[in-house]
Amino acid sequence: MNFSLYIAKRYLFSKSSNNTINIITLIATVGVIVGTMSLFVVLSGFSGLKTFSLNFESLFDPEIQITSHKGKTLIADAFFSKKLKEDASISQITHVIEERAFFEYNKKTEIAYIKAVDTNYINVNKMDTTIVIGKWVDTHPFPIAVVGAGIANKLSIGVYSFSEPLKIYVPKPQKGYSTSLKNAFNEVFVQPGGIIELTQEVNNKYVFIPLELGRQLLNYKKDEVTAVEIKLTADSNSKTVAKRLQNSLGDAYVVKTRIELNAALHKMLNTENLMSYLLFTLVVIISLFNVIGAIIMMILDKKGNIKTLNNLGCTLKQIKTIFVLQGFLLSAFGLFIGLGIGILLITAQLEYSLFMINSSFPYPVELNLKNIITVILTILILGFIAAKIASSRISERLIH
Repeated sequence: MNFSLYIAKRYLFSKSSNNTINIITLIATVGVIVGTMSLFVVLSGFSGLKTFSLNFESLFDPEIQITSHKGKTLIADAFFSKKLKEDASISQITHVIEERAFFEYNKKTEIAYIKAVDTNYINVNKMDTTIVIGKWVDTHPFPIAVVGAGIANKLSIGVYSFSEPLKIYVPKPQKGYSTSLKNAFNEVFVQPGGIIELTQEVNNKYVFIPLELGRQLLNYKKDEVTAVEIKLTADSNSKTVAKRLQNSLGDAYVVKTRIELNAALHKMLNTENLMSYLLFTLVVIISLFNVIGAIIMMILDKKGNIKTLNNLGCTLKQIKTIFVLQGFLLSAFGLFIGLGIGILLITAQLEYSLFMINSSFPYPVELNLKNIITVILTILILGFIAAKIASSRISERLIH
């Protein structure tokens, strides 16, 4: 065994004759344990929140969306569809129309968005799984709409009430000023058949209707849509496929991945994760000051031993290495105990839901290798730096 490592282990695990130094070393170890555990639990908590938030995103947003570079609409004709079908990574394709509209139900009004979808929409996005009452968009025996929970609440919409249709209006494209309300707006009637509940934004923004009804409302031509949404095969990389489709379709189209569609959300989540990591790393740094203090006290306590080691032939560098290793081992010891406790806490939360946001919803956490590696590297690097700082107190003057 390396001589410096052997001495460092002896100094770390053997009791000092000075009880104060034993207490300081214990406090330093507990500080590293608590700091490590806190850092890991916080990172696991933010990972859980990120995954939870992105799960909602995956229900509403497609893996890839294609829109027009100029104007609101594109023509998804046979030639366009053929180009998409040539890509083996594409599993499902759906066409949608999205536009702002005016809604009226039982003398109550609201401005929101229609999202007109075809029958293949639920094979690309899983919005049908968010229905809390009723059923998904249909055209038989009459047009059926699915309404966001927020809009349904504002308009007092009842799903199984057939006495009143939901009226949808959009302005007609025309020049000049119209004196007739009837001539100024296109209108369609639809029966509310379902209510969805997802995020607050979706709940308060969207009413889903059949695609053909959307074309009728907006006077769109056959195959004219505002977007084409795509689901990929399981082994496909959305970023790679999006780049390939962009090159294939040309600059007349904008091809975006799900991450690009929600760039602001991803940026916010990543920023929060980084800030929490930096904040708790600062807590760890403060706790490692105890390690520095413990090593310095140990150096002073072992002053006689240091001189003996020097007389036996140990160089100044070897003596410094002893205390660097002691500080590093102390940090490593605290790291693995703290990390072990943290992993047990996260596992217990996943299995038994110890901490709840409300009576039915546990706080989301995630146990992953990335967080474990991040914590290990952070503690070991900072522990090594702390030990180096403490060992710098040893000089030629101290050993002679």
